[in-house]
Amino acid sequence: MKIKTKIAGKLAILLAVSFGLAVFFANIPIWAQTNGEINEINDKIVDKKKEIDALQKEIDAYAENIKAKQKEARGLKDQISLLENEIAKVNLSIEATTKRIEQTNLEIQDTNLQIQATEKQIASAKEKISEYLRLIYRHDQVSYIEVLLTNNSFSDFFDQIKYAEEIHTNLKDALVKFKKSLQDLDVEKSNLDEKIKQEEDLKDTLVKQKSELAEKNNAKEVVLLQTRLTERQYQNYLYRLQMEQQQINSDIVSLEKTVRKKLEELAKSDRFNSLGPAKLSWPVSPNRGITAYFHDPDYPFRYIYEHPGIDIRAAQSTAIKSPDSGYVARVKFAGNSSYAYIMILHNDGLSTVFGHVSAVYVKEDEYVTKGQSVGLSGGLPHSIGSGNLTTGPHLHFEVRLNGIPVNPLEYLPAI
Repeated sequence: MKIKTKIAGKLAILLAVSFGLAVFFANIPIWAQTNGEINEINDKIVDKKKEIDALQKEIDAYAENIKAKQKEARGLKDQISLLENEIAKVNLSIEATTKRIEQTNLEIQDTNLQIQATEKQIASAKEKISEYLRLIYRHDQVSYIEVLLTNNSFSDFFDQIKYAEEIHTNLKDALVKFKKSLQDLDVEKSNLDEKIKQEEDLKDTLVKQKSELAEKNNAKEVVLLQTRLTERQYQNYLYRLQMEQQQINSDIVSLEKTVRKKLEELAKSDRFNSLGPAKLSWPVSPNRGITAYFHDPDYPFRYIYEHPGIDIRAAQSTAIKSPDSGYVARVKFAGNSSYAYIMILHNDGLSTVFGHVSAVYVKEDEYVTKGQSVGLSGGLPHSIGSGNLTTGPHLHFEVRLNGIPVNPLEYLPAI
């Protein structure tokens, strides 16, 4: 009788411990979801999403308004109205990005709390499983023969066997859930890394949007300055700007033909032939973004001329690298605030033009190699080489095929 009681007691203890493990693991998700601090953060995240959705509707409305205004007559008043809409849209985008950063920060806090909760549950579960295994080791496992000999009937025998099977089943379930908790922890940590990266990307976006806002405001100032002119003064000013752009384009096309003839002679030499097919690289890093695209409908001075290249945002005085080996066909640099540019001819009928340069390191008719520094970027209003039509530091970059402007993005590596 004592042996029977002792064995039954062992089984009861083990069954109770294993049952406790099963209940413990079953309640892990419930515990995490009912945590007050996590619920509070989740409520804040929901509120942020609602605020962002409301802002996005306003941004979309401004985008539609801008699209409509781009189709209207491009007088000064229309241009100012367009810029004001663009400025309002960028301001809303900045506000929305700021709220997305706040939302992501809340999500990071939430994920950290989930990780802490899961780690605590895993640590506690390890201890409980260890306790269970120690009990098994301490009391040994009960053999079927002992169970049979200590029971008066087969019914009692099968009940004891059933208890033993339940103990091992509960342990197996507990271990499966323990393994899942470990997997959940890995997922939560991976989500945390993604959220941190997302927050960094949003902060980069915010910096670019603030730069865009400054550029839009500068463009508005340029246009507002023009509205202070009399109609006759404005027409003269506009004519002068248009003639300046036409002259630049005419010079480039003319030089293209003249210098190409020289290159045909040079092509007979091994030096030029060794260049191989033209393959362009970025003259400055595109990581800070492109502020204006080829024939961009959003270009603030489109009422004067179509944008023949792309504007790559770059800090003032960033080194400009030659996109490929070639010959310097034109250097226009007066050392004052008038528009300055460099033109380089490459193989396959391609040429590249760099505008708003603030310094020049090469001379006309000079051979340059791919990646060689040819000058420094500019674009800061009223700075050296900036010209009249600039809104902020950047590099104006053109690619021309047989003298005709083409979309540079079709010839550059993908960002």
